[in-house]
Amino acid sequence: MAFDTSAALYALEGGALIGLAAGGLYLTTGRIAGISGIFGDSFLRTPQAWRWLFVAGLVLAGLGARLLRYPLPEAIGSPTGLLVISGLLVGFGTRLGNGCTSGHGVCGLARLSVRSLVAVVIFMATAGLTVWIVRHGGGA
Repeated sequence: MAFDTSAALYALEGGALIGLAAGGLYLTTGRIAGISGIFGDSFLRTPQAWRWLFVAGLVLAGLGARLLRYPLPEAIGSPTGLLVISGLLVGFGTRLGNGCTSGHGVCGLARLSVRSLVAVVIFMATAGLTVWIVRHGGGA
């Protein structure tokens, strides 16, 4: 497998934009950019405009990338039902773990949170185990 410089640059650009967005949100609202919390609390608590604007920005960025024909990953070939169930399980897991990869991995680690470090180690170990099972255990 050859190293793709453009993929590394896209990742660097994306990481910088995520960092700017997380820092900007923290500076303007005092809140961390935990996407699952922002999205979930948009429905559960008294709606706050900044939550809906943040979610709208995520959706509009994706639509803008598509309209500008920005190179996007290939579509996932899994059945829609399986994707919906997977998404619901991830959502449940983020509530159970008190945050998601953006909240713990991006913001929590930047704040040197031990809880976030433990969460990220568990996320990554689970991801690695899942990949191993799928590739070597005959899954998907």
